[in-house]
Amino acid sequence: MTSTKNLYDVIIIGGGPAGLTAAIYLARARYRVLVLEREQFGGQITITHEVVNYPGIGKTSGKLLTDTMQQQAEAFGAEFLLAEATGLDLAGDIKTVRTGRGDFQCFGVLLATGAHPRMVGFKGEEEHKGRGVAYCATCDGEFFTGKEVFVVGGGFAAAEESVFLTKFARHVTILMRSEDFTCAEAAAQPARQHEKITILPFTELLEVSGENGLDHARWKNTQTGEITEYQSQDGETFGVFVFAGYEPATDLVKGLVRLDDKGYVITDGTLKTSVEGVYAAGDVCIKPLRQVVTATGDGALAATELEKYAAMMQRKTGIHPQQLTSEKKEISSAPEEDAHESDSVFTPEMCRQLDTVFSRMARPLRLTLYLDSRPVSAELESFISSLAEMTDKLSMQVARRDASSEMAPCVQICLADGTPTGLAFHGVPGGHEFTSFVLGLYNASGPGQALDEDIRRAIEAIEHPVSMKILVSLSCTMCPDLVIAAQRMASLNPKITAEAYDLAHFEQMKKQYNVMSVPCLVMGDDRITFGKKNIQQLMEFIGR
Repeated sequence: MTSTKNLYDVIIIGGGPAGLTAAIYLARARYRVLVLEREQFGGQITITHEVVNYPGIGKTSGKLLTDTMQQQAEAFGAEFLLAEATGLDLAGDIKTVRTGRGDFQCFGVLLATGAHPRMVGFKGEEEHKGRGVAYCATCDGEFFTGKEVFVVGGGFAAAEESVFLTKFARHVTILMRSEDFTCAEAAAQPARQHEKITILPFTELLEVSGENGLDHARWKNTQTGEITEYQSQDGETFGVFVFAGYEPATDLVKGLVRLDDKGYVITDGTLKTSVEGVYAAGDVCIKPLRQVVTATGDGALAATELEKYAAMMQRKTGIHPQQLTSEKKEISSAPEEDAHESDSVFTPEMCRQLDTVFSRMARPLRLTLYLDSRPVSAELESFISSLAEMTDKLSMQVARRDASSEMAPCVQICLADGTPTGLAFHGVPGGHEFTSFVLGLYNASGPGQALDEDIRRAIEAIEHPVSMKILVSLSCTMCPDLVIAAQRMASLNPKITAEAYDLAHFEQMKKQYNVMSVPCLVMGDDRITFGKKNIQQLMEFIGR
């Protein structure tokens, strides 16, 4: 007989606007629904500073908008879990979703995994990624303060992010292949009118180069064929930000559902995929317009179809997953004010996440602090003290209050007897790194996130010391993937260390390694790579 403990009517993979909307519809219809998100609920729109084209909302931020969506879904009974989906078994009436925090079963699956930035392919792009070429203004804009910046692209992201980059850059030049912006006039107008922005239409970036950063670029006018050579002066460097669309996040379903030649999920008019009971919504689908409003529309349509499918499967199997009974939460009408009114270190969402992790920790841990005289050290001490007060699984010890600025502030994750686990965070693990820190605790205490046995054995078999420094920004959505992967490896092998550094407090490391993008991985002191990586990719990098 099938257990109903981890059985859902629908599991939604991806917690962006499409997934959150689907959760609202399904939970309101009294179906048991689970939303899985590997990093942060809300998706990529959480780094969008202004949303002004969502119907009924005059002006908000991406984070506030999706926070409200999640509140709505939770109020109707939807369940949420921060975990990465690692595998799928889509055969039969009851499907299985494998995650780093266990297996879950369901009748229907909604793929809402979104997309990630696309590379353009100009000469020097791969070579200088992280050393002048970047893909996220929020994550990397600060690295180009006072510098010349070039933006590649002509869509919504290029227009919006160019304006954002003027906060840091001396001047921004937009290189677009088209005659004009391809986005709505309301988004394009601020870029057109900005005194620090120059727009070059019909322009294709051909090449970038430089020794210690970018100092040379070459582009072509696609109408006249004229080639322009740009050379920075007086030893200055410049930055290139690429906003040229996205690639779908469909690695999870390759070989399982039909994809087009670009990797997007093929669906019918009801958003059903080639597999019975599996639907897709949002940016992972083939669609002419990728906006919040189209994502929410997809989520609503897919959810109503999955309602029908779940009802049919309940009748067929005789199994009726039941929503967990819980006190309904009221939805805040003024999230901005609520955020300011709360003095708690941890939000209710963070507390729920922590409670889940604490309950699964197999052994207690000691959090050892190394502090200096800066205010950020006091902030870290308060953060860790509040954390340790929440559970008997954690204790706190201040090892030094006069640690060097190259180390402090630092929290080192140790076993209860003080033995280091190899995991540490330098700075305060907030923002997008809160989740990676929590998972670090879970992995260090055991049993940790599930891993393929072959990969586990390969990690445990590493016999030489491996030192990994991961340089991050708390606003970066891509950094946690690398931190989590490195820390998982360190938790399994005492010869491996994984220490994350918030570059906002370690300016000397930014200069030492010439970091112009995050995440940045420094292995030893001489091997450097940029961009997010999973465990398999880390293993390949170690083995080179």
